Amino acid sequence: MSDSVNGLLKFITCGSVDDGKSTLIGHILYDSKLLYADQEQALLLDSQVGSCGGKIDYSLLLDGLMAEREQGITIDVAYRYFTTDRRSFIVADTPGHEEYTRNMAVGASFADLAVILVDASQGVLVQTRRHVRICALMGIKYFVFAINKMDLIGYDKTRVEEISADIDALRAETGIKNTLIIPVSATEGDNITIRSQHMPWYTGPTLLEHLETVDIAAGEPETGFYMPVQRVCRPDHSFRGFQGQVEAGSVSIGDVLTALPSGEIAVVKSIHIGDHKVETAVLGQPLTVQLDREVDVSRGCVLTKHSGLKTAKSFSATLLWMDDQRLVAGRDYWIKLGTALLPAIVTGIRHKVDVNSGELLPADFVSKNEIVRCEIVLSDAAVLDEFKLHKTMGELILIDRVSHATAACGVIESAGEDDEDGVFLRDGSARLKINLFDRFFYHPDIHTVLRHSPSPAIYQKGEALPLQSEDHAYPQDFDIPSDGGFANIRGGLFEGFGPRELRYPMIDANGIELETAPPRSFATYRSVMIWEKDYEI
Repeated sequence: MSDSVNGLLKFITCGSVDDGKSTLIGHILYDSKLLYADQEQALLLDSQVGSCGGKIDYSLLLDGLMAEREQGITIDVAYRYFTTDRRSFIVADTPGHEEYTRNMAVGASFADLAVILVDASQGVLVQTRRHVRICALMGIKYFVFAINKMDLIGYDKTRVEEISADIDALRAETGIKNTLIIPVSATEGDNITIRSQHMPWYTGPTLLEHLETVDIAAGEPETGFYMPVQRVCRPDHSFRGFQGQVEAGSVSIGDVLTALPSGEIAVVKSIHIGDHKVETAVLGQPLTVQLDREVDVSRGCVLTKHSGLKTAKSFSATLLWMDDQRLVAGRDYWIKLGTALLPAIVTGIRHKVDVNSGELLPADFVSKNEIVRCEIVLSDAAVLDEFKLHKTMGELILIDRVSHATAACGVIESAGEDDEDGVFLRDGSARLKINLFDRFFYHPDIHTVLRHSPSPAIYQKGEALPLQSEDHAYPQDFDIPSDGGFANIRGGLFEGFGPRELRYPMIDANGIELETAPPRSFATYRSVMIWEKDYEI
């Protein structure tokens, strides 16, 4: 029996198609003697039918669908649970083909660590880069880059160094930090569970050794306590409890909780886990909370204490678009935030991400498997927060309101007054968000005028502003009101925050001239161009 001294590790294998993900996990299971006798016998018999020249095809342990075995690729996510003497594991073996990227994203949403496989003969491919970015988007902080098929390149150290340089560049682009590079052969077993005799120049741990010892609990815990309410429990007239799972912190009898979004306050009267009363509940436990007074709470609300969760109707998010139908601004969906389900509209597409370079590209629409930053408005105020602060209240899915298919998954980047995604003027610690350079167009399919915002930018004191374009035309000198002063634009440059000069026009942050003394004619310097665009929907 395992002691599982390092706790449960949930990890995912991903990478481009045919990089050897299923074979690698199958080899771990086989070498670790984690198969039943009938499973091992079936594997040996099935391998004789395949195309491995009589050798064991370890991928058959994971690829169970008939279509997977016929094509020799993984299509669906295969979950396996196994235990060694040092740790318990749940692994998600995910498909590498671009067509099944959405399946890979589902696997990534549950994982703490990602094993990214790279074919030693092909190096880092586009799909490899896409998977790294999706894993980072889903909040995975620990990565292992397994350079596979070393047996096919003669265990060449120079080739590993070349691929490692590409991985280092990708690591810098995506901002991932906790990474390890291991050269392996999933077919021959090199550096999988036993150190390879063919690569004496590699002195690091084997893959299984690293998985058994990596510490995934080193991150900062989330602030405060919160529990999204899944259900209101009313077994009889004398009891009303709120059921859910603790997503951060702990709660005890006597604690003062705030119910969001209503903001009502109440004291915890009792806590039940199953049919037992307890004094305290901690992270990960399902519970029923009874309060000392009646409050307005239903499914989708959140009980919280010192968490700093926000209540907002709009936010910016990064999405992985998963639908065959393109995303265009103005479309409405169901959005799932925590336990809440409510209507939402994608009001603007800021940019999409080039999966090769990480460059932010302007976009009017988004196609399947692309990563996009966009603006979303909800029908009602909802409890939410930035993903980096509170994971459960910062992750979301968009659902098509007609087909009920999942259209996108993503994370909240900024919300409410703390929105960092936009164009800013900055002078030291003072700053002002402006919408001077937004574009507008008429979308004929939904009969609506939509706004397109430019990519995020910060203009420091002394920098020139793009005041003239085919979308807008501003004077070279004007002032913009801000809290406690005015942003001074002189000669097309942002000169910082200073006093108001009456000889120059005053324009608000949206680009509209304001009436000032002495009287001026009201006009807009923005050349608002509204036109129809021909979309392929």
